Amino acid sequence: MADAPAPVPLDRSAFAADSPTVARALIGTVLLIDGVGGVIVETEAYDREDPASHAFAGPNARNAAMFGPIGHAYVYRSYGLHWCLNLVCDAERPGSAVLIRALEPTAGVETMRARRGLADPRLLCAGPGRLAQALGITGAMDKLPLDAPPFAILPRIAADPPVVAGPRIGITRGVATPWRFGLAGSPFLSRPFR
Repeated sequence: MADAPAPVPLDRSAFAADSPTVARALIGTVLLIDGVGGVIVETEAYDREDPASHAFAGPNARNAAMFGPIGHAYVYRSYGLHWCLNLVCDAERPGSAVLIRALEPTAGVETMRARRGLADPRLLCAGPGRLAQALGITGAMDKLPLDAPPFAILPRIAADPPVVAGPRIGITRGVATPWRFGLAGSPFLSRPFR
């Protein structure tokens, strides 16, 4: 019996739509950084008109990647402690990105455990800071293309996964905007949906 062909990673055109559409579409895809990662189970969308977005006040040195080409990484330090990974999107409106909040670890789990110093797979990538640490994300990855190493984003495993939406978390402005998306029933979310 012949092996099935390896899935083809998404190219930059997958990030052309507005941020909520891309954030929803990323649920169920597989994110790998140097072969380490898993199934994306939680995202949040941001755009330039959003007061919670880093792009709201316009371009600056920190958020420059958000105003660059789609299909690139925007990596920033949160509260000076944790790296966070965003995927730049929306070909029509620069300043849009999707924060990757959580994933289900499926590849390189032992590497993630060593980086995080814990064994529970549910806590390895449940939250953007934990996820970045587990995947070895650093500021050096800011502005890198998502369709070239070290990144690979593979198509959804399930054709139409059940996606839930609700308000974003961990922000103080734009809190009611329902741009947080998650895989319904996943035990790997950073926080359950209400």
